[in-house]
Amino acid sequence: MQNTKKNRRKHKVSLFAEIGECQTTGNKSLYATVEFKSGQVISNFGNKEIFDRPNYLTVQIGDDHQHIMLDPEFLQYINHSCNPNVFFDTQKRVVIALGNIEIGEEFTFFYPSTEWSMDRGFDCICQSKNCLGYIQGAAHLPPNVLKKYKLSQYIQQKLKKDDDKNAL
Repeated sequence: MQNTKKNRRKHKVSLFAEIGECQTTGNKSLYATVEFKSGQVISNFGNKEIFDRPNYLTVQIGDDHQHIMLDPEFLQYINHSCNPNVFFDTQKRVVIALGNIEIGEEFTFFYPSTEWSMDRGFDCICQSKNCLGYIQGAAHLPPNVLKKYKLSQYIQQKLKKDDDKNAL
């Protein structure tokens, strides 16, 4: 999110995206090279590898042995934001625009929308007015916060199980 156009090198990786690398920090982000409308599929994705534990590059698609490295690999540069513009539908294996996305706009997603408990938490730097500060997965956020976001089916099921346990 901090990469300004003047401060980043660009590398086109697909018909719809380029990787921007901050010349100061070396951090990489993915940017749109075409416009997208709300609800439009941006990309399909598959799994390059499957892991039984999360790491900072994986996306969670289920409980045990269900953390994937993304294919195409450049999708790993879609960084977190508390005000995301894309959603990873882990069931249909597509990335979807949550709103209109302009050329040059950074693609961002809400990590807890797919991650129950992350490998490592981090201080969010998205600077959105609803920034949650510290991000470590859906398990660490109250339901009233999570209901504001589009969540993967896996996270929705985990929340329902927790609700059912608490109702007993």
